[in-house]
Amino acid sequence: MAFAWQKVPVRVLLNAFNHLPDAVETIQQFYDFWYFWGDVHQKTYFDNWQLFHGLVYPTNCVEERNGLLWRSTQALDVEFNVSIDDKSFVMDSNIAKKSVTSPGWNRPFRPDQAAVLAKGVDLFLGAWNSTVIKQPDGIVILEAPISGIYTQGVTEEARKRYPGAPIKAVLSTSDSWPHTGGVRFAVAQGFPVYILDLNLPLLERVVKAPHTLEPDALAKNPREPQWKIVSDKVEVGGGENRLELYPLRGASTERQYLAYFPDSRLLYASDTLVLNDDGSLYDPELMREVAQAVRRANLEVDTIFAMHQGPVPWRQALDLIAKSQRP
Repeated sequence: MAFAWQKVPVRVLLNAFNHLPDAVETIQQFYDFWYFWGDVHQKTYFDNWQLFHGLVYPTNCVEERNGLLWRSTQALDVEFNVSIDDKSFVMDSNIAKKSVTSPGWNRPFRPDQAAVLAKGVDLFLGAWNSTVIKQPDGIVILEAPISGIYTQGVTEEARKRYPGAPIKAVLSTSDSWPHTGGVRFAVAQGFPVYILDLNLPLLERVVKAPHTLEPDALAKNPREPQWKIVSDKVEVGGGENRLELYPLRGASTERQYLAYFPDSRLLYASDTLVLNDDGSLYDPELMREVAQAVRRANLEVDTIFAMHQGPVPWRQALDLIAKSQRP
């Protein structure tokens, strides 16, 4: 049985013997982290049917998204028309209004929190940071997070700051889903995108994922990606803002790479450095692995910054690593 419900295509698979629904299939655009996959095929299986108060009800539900197990739920007891306190569902009106009007992952880029780390190196702070890097032959965008709309805003700001300079590359340093939210936009623009070798299979699937329900830039302007694979040290550009990329290869950081500025001794540490409110490290192990990679590559670092952290003196970061290891 097939129909559309609120513009969502639905198929109900009925069991030929007992006439109960075995599963329900839909194709939807989700707004959790599956947002980046566009048209998601969801299949919900119903199992372990039992009789409750004259009604046959499935006590097991197993959900798949794009063929992968998403979640399962089990009802241990089923009661109908149970009295519920309405206060349990009361929501603050201001919070409810914000939720309704929130753009979700399609939030716009805002350039109001900018920090100049070196001449031609502009860090834009936000929930996920992006950095605009001016080199003699063009602009490098460090990170394309959140969404295509956000990354489009980053590129527009880069062109405002450096009129006439072409965008020559985008660096996407990790595989975390909000970190790669703008990669499809970068591919649609024809930008070369530097990615870690381990992340290639994932990102190939991301750029090939259909987006027909809510077409994005790549769905409207299909292109083949120009991947630049980082499997060892890779040099990007020249001049005072030339870059060196290094895979981290740590136990907790294996899907991330570093971006190093030799002339200014700046180090971008992907998604590893975050300081807590008390100044301690959010995750000392991540930074320990960064320090290992820095020693391995013999890098001279003065300042470190990251996806969720503004500039921090390297000496301070090392001291925090040491402090975290004390008994």
